[in-house]
Amino acid sequence: MRIDALLAEATARLTAAGVIDAALDARLLLQHVTGLSRSQMVLRADQPADEAISARYRGLIARRCQRIPLQHLTGCQEFWSLDFAVSPAVLIPRPETEFLLEQVLVECQETRIARALDLCTGSGVIAVVLARELKCTVVAADLSEAALRIAWANSARHMTTDLVAPVCCDLFAALNWRRPFDLIVSNPPYVAEEEIDRLEPEVGRAEPRLALSGGPGGMRCIERIAWEARRHLCPGGWIFLEIGADQGEKATRLFRSTVPGYGRVRVIDDLAGRPRVLRARHEP
Repeated sequence: MRIDALLAEATARLTAAGVIDAALDARLLLQHVTGLSRSQMVLRADQPADEAISARYRGLIARRCQRIPLQHLTGCQEFWSLDFAVSPAVLIPRPETEFLLEQVLVECQETRIARALDLCTGSGVIAVVLARELKCTVVAADLSEAALRIAWANSARHMTTDLVAPVCCDLFAALNWRRPFDLIVSNPPYVAEEEIDRLEPEVGRAEPRLALSGGPGGMRCIERIAWEARRHLCPGGWIFLEIGADQGEKATRLFRSTVPGYGRVRVIDDLAGRPRVLRARHEP
């Protein structure tokens, strides 16, 4: 079968399975198995596809039709213009977290950050970007050992192992003996438990529930962080959290009124106009 016909067949199968962006996923999976660039695929569209490659490709398409995420099939995701390894043990990095990091770097561009904490590190993308951009040491903490193995692999891939230290713990539980941090950044679990099963299958069924569920209402982990972070931040240190689009008012009230010790509290809307980042400063 010709490459263009194989691609058309795959696109039709993915569309029938309800996959959003079926044509894009079909192309990316074909590039993955062939090693061809997009332009090379166009130039070779009328050429026959190798039988072994075709069989492997059809197998991946069948799995994608089962709503297994594209990134779990390719094993990687681009983030911050870098390739990161991913697996079912970690959340797939998303543009919302890039937006979180952009806000961190804007605020900290004139501040000396020596020590940072990436809480709920998952794949380690936040830790790696902070280490590369701020040239600081970063403790990458997560409750999941499997996630930490992915984070460490990504740190090695992007040559930041001299700056990134993985720690397995439940939020701050193993950090009491460490010196305070100048910066805490986290993409914590913030999806309401009752909403998870209503998410797209690629998220609700395929990504780790531990990294998704923020308990009833989605605020459980955010509340814990608000109360505990004060003991781990230097005076004047910053905390940045990714939050859900419906959590802006709750997060603001939590850091501004409920929990003492924070100032300059602000929720920043993302490019779609949705609350996305909570920023606060430790002012004891």
